[in-house]
Amino acid sequence: MESAARALTQQSVFINCPFDHAYRPIFFASIFAVHYCGFLARSALEIRDATQPRLHTICDLIVTCRFGIHDLSRTGLEPANALPRFNMPFELGLFLGCQRFGGPRQRTKSALVFDREPYRYQQFLSDISGQDIVAHHDDPRQALMQIRNWLQAAARRPAIAGGAAIWEQFQEFQRDLPQITAHLHLRLEELTFLDYRYLISVWQQQRDPSRTLTRL
Repeated sequence: MESAARALTQQSVFINCPFDHAYRPIFFASIFAVHYCGFLARSALEIRDATQPRLHTICDLIVTCRFGIHDLSRTGLEPANALPRFNMPFELGLFLGCQRFGGPRQRTKSALVFDREPYRYQQFLSDISGQDIVAHHDDPRQALMQIRNWLQAAARRPAIAGGAAIWEQFQEFQRDLPQITAHLHLRLEELTFLDYRYLISVWQQQRDPSRTLTRL
């Protein structure tokens, strides 16, 4: 049981990002990239437990994920109240704190930090200056390819397909998605995070039966 839990941690990727509708193209491309590279995407959206505070859920996910994708691109003033939303920087801080002060297993954590423009983060989170912050320019293709490159290097998996090839696969998956959802009696506009993650797994397994749901 311990070895199984450790193996799951080693392939789990915590995605800390906005959940608004406008961000969904990048979010979906990120989930696909993680799975196509052979890892398991994790998100606070996968757990709905009214008995557990949201912060506890996030902390539990961070502890059980070796890898973390943190997108700061939506950190800015909200039109409604002219106040910033700091959920993503806060969760990045939790992840880095876990890496810095946790035990030997936690110190192996690796993070990819996104922003929409180079150096924009220095205006609101200068404490992370010196880290390799990556700009995706609000482009799902750029995000997908950067995730692929980071996972290949961080996990030392040289055999991962190239970013352009994975993007082509993602485009094909998006074209097939309406048919898959209809077959499973799901609606595209109602897909949850767990639905989307499962559909990627089903689609991949149809093309390569060796990719079982437990081995992704």
